[in-house]
Amino acid sequence: MISIHDFAFNPLRTRCCVVWDDSTKACAIIDPGCCDDSELGGLRSFIEERGLSPEYILLTHGHFDHIFGVQALADNYGIPVYMNGADAFLVDAAPASAAAFGIRCDNGFDFQYINVDEGDTFRIGSIILKAIHTPGHTPGGICYYDEADAVLFCGDTLFAGSIGRTDLPGGDYDSLIKSIMDKLMGLPGDVTFFPGHGPSSTIGREATANPFLIPFNEPESDWDNLDALGLER
Repeated sequence: MISIHDFAFNPLRTRCCVVWDDSTKACAIIDPGCCDDSELGGLRSFIEERGLSPEYILLTHGHFDHIFGVQALADNYGIPVYMNGADAFLVDAAPASAAAFGIRCDNGFDFQYINVDEGDTFRIGSIILKAIHTPGHTPGGICYYDEADAVLFCGDTLFAGSIGRTDLPGGDYDSLIKSIMDKLMGLPGDVTFFPGHGPSSTIGREATANPFLIPFNEPESDWDNLDALGLER
């Protein structure tokens, strides 16, 4: 059975999730944005106090606020890091990007990663996370989906009541909307998702109430009616 504990790290309050299997204590760390030794120590203490055994670091994308703690944790636990390689340029730019936001990182960004792409799976004890490639917020955006437990970790692709920003380098609005509508909105409505910032929500709730998605959920017949009235889409 899946267990999840999330932290809000660094001044941008980036969500880091520790995901583990109760029976085996195997765990994965998703988006460890710990920007100083205090935050890093808190994450390590949580893992050690519960007797968890880290097996992977999984990254939803390469923005600096999601990767602050990667190098230190990978070195500490001797575990692999997985990220889509299309975001490598964001990792290279991370020190300058963090400095532009006035945030100092004590841990560095010099880590090696293994490429992850659409359909790759990660076993954590009895839990299986499937990678879904969702470009748009960044070219290499990845969501991790646990179908059996109806849980999705979606980084900054989708938020409760909002969507990821696309005005940063590598962002593309059309790609983001396509990713959300084609790959996420088709998931069961009871899937709970954990975004990179802010509260969790469900796919069903966002499909019916997210103001950024509602125009794309209207039936095609509605557009046809606008055409008949001589109105532009």
